[in-house]
Amino acid sequence: MASLATIAAASPPLAAVLDLNALLAAIIYSVAGVGMFAAAFWVIIRIAPFSIRKEIEEDQNTALGIIIGAVFIGIAVIIGAAISG
Repeated sequence: MASLATIAAASPPLAAVLDLNALLAAIIYSVAGVGMFAAAFWVIIRIAPFSIRKEIEEDQNTALGIIIGAVFIGIAVIIGAAISG
């Protein structure tokens, strides 16, 4: 059985494994994605002729929740495709 010192000596240094450019890109795309989700939700709230909060929370409108979830999934697919190129 290998000791911890042997395993630590055989593993590459963290700087070789962690690409800082990739980490920075992931953080930037994550912030941009959350911003796009917030903007999409704001647009949905503004164009709806009724209160989204009231319909989902008080009236238990499951269909509206499904529609908003589908919009978010669609935006996630678009953002994912844009990130992957």
